[in-house]
Amino acid sequence: MRIALAQIAPPLGDPAQSLRLHLSTVRRAARAGAQLVVFPELSLTGYRLQDLVPEVARPLDPKGFLRPLFEMSRRIAIAFGLVEESEGHRYYNSAVFLEGGRVRHVHRKVYLPTYGMFEEGRYFSAGDAFTAFRSRLGRMGLLVCEDLWHPASALLLAQDGADYIVVLSNSPVQGDGAGPRNHETWRDLVKVTAQMQTVYVLLTNRAGVEDGISFSGASAAVDPLGRVIAEGRMLGDDLVVCDLDRRALRRARTYYPLLRDERLPVLQREIGRLLSAPQALRGPGGS
Repeated sequence: MRIALAQIAPPLGDPAQSLRLHLSTVRRAARAGAQLVVFPELSLTGYRLQDLVPEVARPLDPKGFLRPLFEMSRRIAIAFGLVEESEGHRYYNSAVFLEGGRVRHVHRKVYLPTYGMFEEGRYFSAGDAFTAFRSRLGRMGLLVCEDLWHPASALLLAQDGADYIVVLSNSPVQGDGAGPRNHETWRDLVKVTAQMQTVYVLLTNRAGVEDGISFSGASAAVDPLGRVIAEGRMLGDDLVVCDLDRRALRRARTYYPLLRDERLPVLQREIGRLLSAPQALRGPGGS
């Protein structure tokens, strides 16, 4: 499978301009022979939306604003991010997978960060599911940024049969006196996740500057043995095209049968025990 990681810098609060950028990028990916193109988190709207959230929200209507993407997905699968407006007028930070002219899967971001510069919990509703899905390219799972930092997210997708975990991200530049470092932490996280769950992890992180915040780029494709097979450049736009060898899944799962040996009934029992225990026993210092 040939994939393309579309490391773009979407304009803030301008879905029409972002849509044009998506369409031109999809055409580039298709010309390069890609079967799947992956955009960053909130790629149709920009990230620091705050009160603009209701203004830029869109339903997943194949005959509405998103129609050109639906049409292009007949040629190449597309994963992108947007503010999804539900029928009940709730707003979600969602990742959408289009294939064959229709929605194959939607993942609504479960973990909404509310620390540091992040204020997502004020503006978005939280998702409540991690579900793998079948595509023409194989069994996939979608995560959005902070979701990956919670190890159970990838574990659930892998146990649900995902061979490819696609991560849409908006990670800002963070660092110290030696320069930007946050991309190194992300790289370690993606490599460990791929190796521990024996899956491909495809991370697309946005680039550019928005509202005074720089985003690091450095998108990456990592194989099930934890090896980086392709990566985008720091800070700037990029289109990272690479081929994924399905045989790597067999090799990794032969060397490290972690999926086979996971004991879900034990996890279920222990999670139930924790949920039923009084808060005082579950907090710091509890036993």
